[in-house]
Amino acid sequence: MPVIALALKSLWNRRTTAALTITAIAISVTLLLGVQELRTAAREGFASTISGADLIVGARSGPINLLLYSIFRIGDATANVTWQSYQKIAKHPDVAWAIPISLGDSHQGFRVMGTTLDYFAHYRFAGDRQLKFAVGSAWTDLYDTVLGADVASQLHYRVGDAIVLAHGIGNVSFAQHKDKPFRVTGILQRTGTPVDRTVHVSLEAITAIHLDWQTGAQAPVGSRISADAARQKDLTPDSITAFILGMKSKVTVFLMQRAVNEYTEEPLLAIIPGVALQQLWSMVGVPDQALLLIAACVVLAGLLGMLTAILTSLEERRREMAILRSVGARPQHIFLLLILEAGFLALMGVLSGTVLTLGLLIGAQRFVIDHFGIVLAVTRLRPTELEILAGIVLAALAMGAIPAWRAYRNSLADGLTIRA
Repeated sequence: MPVIALALKSLWNRRTTAALTITAIAISVTLLLGVQELRTAAREGFASTISGADLIVGARSGPINLLLYSIFRIGDATANVTWQSYQKIAKHPDVAWAIPISLGDSHQGFRVMGTTLDYFAHYRFAGDRQLKFAVGSAWTDLYDTVLGADVASQLHYRVGDAIVLAHGIGNVSFAQHKDKPFRVTGILQRTGTPVDRTVHVSLEAITAIHLDWQTGAQAPVGSRISADAARQKDLTPDSITAFILGMKSKVTVFLMQRAVNEYTEEPLLAIIPGVALQQLWSMVGVPDQALLLIAACVVLAGLLGMLTAILTSLEERRREMAILRSVGARPQHIFLLLILEAGFLALMGVLSGTVLTLGLLIGAQRFVIDHFGIVLAVTRLRPTELEILAGIVLAALAMGAIPAWRAYRNSLADGLTIRA
């Protein structure tokens, strides 16, 4: 089409200005797509922190609080669940598997979680991904421990290293279980979940290190129980912090939830992880909306820069428009010419920004995973992102109508007038 060729030649004649405009739009599009990808990846990673679990059970408090301390290792339980209640519910005919969780200790700021080997067999995240070992294996001895990826990398631990757990959850603790050191037997692969920041030990180990502790303080030196003597004790826990259930049939999930919530032997609460995660995201997801709004404003600024550049050039191009009119171009051709120029600038900016975004995301994948635990699945543009890009081009066409209308109204005589 002649008008398209004319628009391209016109932009080529003003290639420096056009290149700067395309660059501005490309940078704004890169910011917008980058923010959108990070928002989506964060939401998906947040929602897939735990998968395949049907219920989380703990002492009666609130759904968000139970989710935070049992899965995200944030905060503390209001009370514990007795071992008898856990066993009774875990042995229910409709329960396929159960994972007990015992919290309360730490290691250099990282939470310690006591559990069983069923944790490694049944815990799922990001759909149906299972926990896997980067090196080593699960514990085989009472004083063995398995580290999450962040714990191992930040504290520079390797299999075979000795660690000492601390009483309580502070970053600095003066109450340490130095008499019962642990040995690292395995390091888990990175998951992008709170598992990466967790020190895992057996439930029996949690009981063993607290045999001579009462009301938060260790017994006097003469009456303490040694590490070897603890092995001879009954290490069945009296209580646990919470537990995760997988049901044999999804039909029974709500029935079991109601039964647990109405449990008469002690006040318990059962929550569905997916529902609680959505509730939690609705509370913490406001900042990402604000970030997206800021990115959208940057795109708007880029488009306004394009509009300014075209409007500024109109005065210089009035003679050009008049000559086009004099050789037979109709007013609608002039209008279409300016519209096409704006559309082409936006299209090139969008394409350049998209390529730049994909390149940056691919290059930043490992950094984002290592430092923020967010998995960037850079494969193709999502439908939402395609809609955003199409909207940017349409917005540019709409803005291009402003200088196009002004050019349309310029008269031939005005364009041919030589001004001092």
